[in-house]
Amino acid sequence: MNHPYTFDPLPQPVVAPGEFAFAAVGLDHGHIFGMTDGLIGAGATVKWVFDENPDRVASFTERYPTARVASSEREVLDDPDVRLVATAAIASERAPIGLRAIEAGKDAFVDKAPLTTFGQLDAVREATARTGRKYAVYYGERVHSEAAILAGQLIERGAIGTVLQVVCFGPHRIGGGRPDWFYDPEQYGGILCDIGSHNFEQMLFYTGATDGRVSTSTVANYAHSDTPGLQDFGDAHVVLDNGTTGYVRVDWFTPDGLGVFGDGRTLLLGTDGYIELRKYIDIATDNGGGQVILVNQEGQYRFDANGMTGFPYFGQLVRDCIDRTETAMTQAHALKAAELSLQAQGEALVLAP
Repeated sequence: MNHPYTFDPLPQPVVAPGEFAFAAVGLDHGHIFGMTDGLIGAGATVKWVFDENPDRVASFTERYPTARVASSEREVLDDPDVRLVATAAIASERAPIGLRAIEAGKDAFVDKAPLTTFGQLDAVREATARTGRKYAVYYGERVHSEAAILAGQLIERGAIGTVLQVVCFGPHRIGGGRPDWFYDPEQYGGILCDIGSHNFEQMLFYTGATDGRVSTSTVANYAHSDTPGLQDFGDAHVVLDNGTTGYVRVDWFTPDGLGVFGDGRTLLLGTDGYIELRKYIDIATDNGGGQVILVNQEGQYRFDANGMTGFPYFGQLVRDCIDRTETAMTQAHALKAAELSLQAQGEALVLAP
C-alpha cells in the first residue's frame, strides 16, 4: 500500500578529506569496525590505531590503510591533529580510555556499554561538564540501523501519534571463540548493562523522555553452568518521566538455525498506531532485515528501510565535535541511558535456573 510520508535525504560527508582526523584505541569488540565505517562515511579520516594485540591491529590496518600503528596510547593522545578517540575496548576499560582522551583535549566515542559502574558514570559526568568535551556513545542498534532511523522519522512526522510504550527484544548468539572478559561480569558489566544499554537508549529516544526509573529487572544464567559469570537472560520494565513505559528482554539464546546473530525487534505503541521493527531478519521470508511495519488510522504499510535513510548520526557527531553543538545526541541523553542500564543491572533479581 502506498504511503503518504516523505523522508530526509541520504546524508553526505560533512567534512573534506583530511579535515577531521580520529584514532581507534582498543579493538577488543568488533563494533570498532562499525564505528570506524560510520565516521569514514561522514568524511572523517582514521589516522592512528593502537591496541596491545598485533593481530587485531593488522586486521584494522588492512581494512583502513590510512591508520598508522601507534607505539602507545600516549602517542595518539599527544597528536594535536586527532580530534576524536574511538574505542571498543573491554567494556570496563572504555570509560578510562575515554576519560584520558578528554583530559588530553580530545572528544571520546565509546562503544556500548559506555561504562560499567556508577563511579565511572560520575567521573564521566564531571569530566564532560568541566571540559566541555564529548563522551559520545555508539548505541548502534539505533544509530546504525536504517530501520530504527526510519521509525524515528515516521514518529517525527506523526505517523503513530504520541508514543506510549517501547518494547525491545535483543536476542544474541554466543557463538564460539568469545574472549575471557565476555564471561566476567566485572569486565562486561552484566547483560542489562551490556547489550541492554542499546534498548534503554531507544526507550528514551522514541518516547522523548529525559529520565526514568527501573520498576523491575531480572537476570539469570539458565543454561550455561560451565561459565557461571555469564548472564544469558535479562529483562527490565522502566517507567519514564513523561508517563510512558519501556520493556526490554535480552538473551543469549539465538538458535543455530537462524541466519543472523539475533532476531532483534522493537515495538512502538502510539496513540494513533504502532510500528514494528524487524531489524536484522524477517523470519521465514526473503525480505531480509531492515523491515519497518506501520499500522495507523490510514492503513497498513511495510517499508524496506535499506538504502532509505543512511546513518546521519555520524556526520552529526563529526560536526558536533567541530562546532561544539549537540545535534547527534545530547550528553545528558547518552549518559541517562547508561544510568538506567546500571540501575537495572544493579537492582536485578537474580533468578535460579
